[in-house]
Amino acid sequence: MTRSFTLTLDCPNRTGIVHAVSAYLVEHGGDIEEYQQFDDPVRKRLFLRTKVTTDAEVDLGELSRGFEPVAADFAMSYAFHPDRNARVLVMVSKQGHCLNDLIFRWRAGSLGAEIVAVVSNHDDLRPMAEAAGLPFLHIPVTPETKPQAEARLLEVVEEFEAELVVLARYMQVLSDQLCKALHGRAINIHHSFLPGFKGAKPYHQAYDRGVKLVGATAHYVTPDLDEGPIIEQEVIRIDHTYDPRALQTVGRDAEALALSRAVRWHCERRVLLNGNSTVVFP
Repeated sequence: MTRSFTLTLDCPNRTGIVHAVSAYLVEHGGDIEEYQQFDDPVRKRLFLRTKVTTDAEVDLGELSRGFEPVAADFAMSYAFHPDRNARVLVMVSKQGHCLNDLIFRWRAGSLGAEIVAVVSNHDDLRPMAEAAGLPFLHIPVTPETKPQAEARLLEVVEEFEAELVVLARYMQVLSDQLCKALHGRAINIHHSFLPGFKGAKPYHQAYDRGVKLVGATAHYVTPDLDEGPIIEQEVIRIDHTYDPRALQTVGRDAEALALSRAVRWHCERRVLLNGNSTVVFP
């Protein structure tokens, strides 16, 4: 039961959608606090996010079931979200800058999420996680044990009731099966604002090419490596004086900023998938 919630939806665009949605919410005692809408002229779809409060507690399950006739009439994909912090599972390897930033924002109350556990294929960041009071689960991965490791990961997601999985510099490629199982609820951070400089030593590659901008891209995880729907990007201008080590320092700042924003926006239900891209409501 809740007294506030967020409704998100998308559907083919046509006349009457806003009236139908508003009428249903008002009929059930809803007072609209926030309302955001985007009409995609290319795909001819409407995207909507509205935050609603009520005088009395409501059952979101019942509210969602009651909305089904409206959704069917407009061919909507929709969800009613409770007004609470989403439960987040963070995955890491050996680099701790993104995890450290997420922990700081979580403890400061600015992440919009509840970190419930940290999973890693190495033990290096156990002290950081445990110092923050977070459970740390070591799940080693080798080519031979990868299927079992990924099955264990899904068990952990279920055990901790995680609604979002964040790959905070987790340096393992997820299988197509795992990507599909986590579709729309796993975010990765890529060390470039374009899908370039893949593989080892990306900042050395950037230095060799004389880049003038360093950036990072936070995106949803898909079977296409580092090419999922983009949620947020951060770019920082640099010049010829930056050696690979300086580039890496700046890049880590960009990664932490882009990832934390993407996590917060997702958990605030501000991100809606739109084909291979996203609609991100401010």
